[in-house]
Amino acid sequence: MPSYIPAAFAALFLMIGSTSGFTLQMSSSEPSRRAFLNKVAGTTAGVVGSTFLQTAEPANAFGGGLKTCNAKLASYGLPPIANVPSGFSPLVEVYGKGRNRTPLLVSFVHPLDWIVTLPSQDVNGEDGTIQAGEYAKGDTATFYILPDSGKVDNISEQPKDFFKNAISRAISQKGDSIYQDFKITKVEPVKGDYNNQQYVICDFKYTLLTGAGFEVDRQGVASVTSEGNAVEVLWTASTRQRYKKLEEGLRSIAGSFRVYSDGLNLSSERIAEPEYD
Repeated sequence: MPSYIPAAFAALFLMIGSTSGFTLQMSSSEPSRRAFLNKVAGTTAGVVGSTFLQTAEPANAFGGGLKTCNAKLASYGLPPIANVPSGFSPLVEVYGKGRNRTPLLVSFVHPLDWIVTLPSQDVNGEDGTIQAGEYAKGDTATFYILPDSGKVDNISEQPKDFFKNAISRAISQKGDSIYQDFKITKVEPVKGDYNNQQYVICDFKYTLLTGAGFEVDRQGVASVTSEGNAVEVLWTASTRQRYKKLEEGLRSIAGSFRVYSDGLNLSSERIAEPEYD
């Protein structure tokens, strides 16, 4: 039987499991991330009390393997995942199964031993996001939608500041001033393999500020696109010390990122609304 790990504790591991780096996932119902970080520094109970719990499992519990993932993509008339690096696992999931979100079909690859966390569902709808990581070491890949961005045509032609804004908001979520010295060091447009999609691969680095007073240098790679009526980001990062070792893998993750919405009927993926007497 697979083990379940609340996302709150995954976030906690990033704080106390390693002093070399960490990442956090917050929901729209939570207080600011600065407040969250301060609670983590003080007490585990504060983390559990202030974090919306998501369900997490080992990576191989999701997706069902390349054959299953490609069958799901094919059912929507989408191209298959053509390349899964050795030691990696594919993931195909719907973000937005709840009535409070617009559904998107998201896919990317990630290391086999990373823990996958999916959005949770309750009577209020969906909360949380799709992410994978080795949290104790500060390694993460997280899906993010830029709020109120709208559709951006020709995203590959946007200036560097556009991507700086998108990715910095992705890494901070709702937090206030939890990072500094954020820089985009490289921008590379690439073409998707479906319906003339455009993706932009961005290298970035920043210093993470923790509520416990630590400063952690981090580096990462993100992929940015605009599908449906929003801008979507998959950002993946680790500590500066680990980045050289992980760079190839992080680039594989970002390069594999695909998101689909336009022209798809994802209504069958919706979670049925609860019935009340």
